[in-house]
Amino acid sequence: MYQQSARGQIRPKISTMPRQQSEATAFLDIYKLVIEKKRLQQELQGMDQRRQQIVDRLALLETQVSTLEKTAQQFRSTETQSNPPTVQPPRRSEPAPPAETLDTLFLEY
Repeated sequence: MYQQSARGQIRPKISTMPRQQSEATAFLDIYKLVIEKKRLQQELQGMDQRRQQIVDRLALLETQVSTLEKTAQQFRSTETQSNPPTVQPPRRSEPAPPAETLDTLFLEY
């Protein structure tokens, strides 16, 4: 996506060679300004649409989070009512099998 490096004032495009002042150059300048205005309006509309998409998505996420929090709370309350917390004894670790029974595989690349 296009991103400007400096977020300051939008500067007009400057021609490198000055034109001779005439009616034609005045109309050309008007045309360039109208084109730039249309482009900026379209860009602003795109930003408004994107902003609305983001706001809608945030609202949807908020409702999903609240729904999932309610579901988790229901599971928590039913779990504590049906199964009181018990302390499980620590597990004993089994000894590792002898090295002769392990299959080894060597990969070269």
